[in-house]
Amino acid sequence: MQVDANRFSWFQVPDDIKELLILAAQTWENTSESEKYIQQALAKTGDNTDVLVAAYRFFYYKNNYILALQTTIKLIDKIKLAENLPDDWLTLKPLLIKRREEAQIRLYLNAYAASGLVLAKLGKIDQAKEISSRVKEIDAKNDFGAGILLDILTRPPEEDD
Repeated sequence: MQVDANRFSWFQVPDDIKELLILAAQTWENTSESEKYIQQALAKTGDNTDVLVAAYRFFYYKNNYILALQTTIKLIDKIKLAENLPDDWLTLKPLLIKRREEAQIRLYLNAYAASGLVLAKLGKIDQAKEISSRVKEIDAKNDFGAGILLDILTRPPEEDD
């Protein structure tokens, strides 16, 4: 199968990694084969941001929520380390509010909100609510979707007529 890695010139990874990701997309219908390509890309790049995002999306849309969560946590941890973000939410929140328009912080908030969604899919509703509430506090425009998830998670059950 011929792969044109130049089609994704914006993707900041070597051509051999682009080829693996393209092969994963091209073999999407064969989950085990496409996952093999994603795993190879992850193994070769370790913690490359673009590959982590692609892997998260792959695992999420393949309904492999455990691997989606693991991948998202790797991305969150990578950004926390690179940006020297604190672990404590009370210290972190004002920093995120102040820097929320920076690309890395937006990616952090996206990944954090995504982790809430995946936790909800895994049935960990209390953790999902906590993360969604936190992101909603920072995200007045609902750019990251946490407010929608929180509304769904806290909606009272509908009554039968």
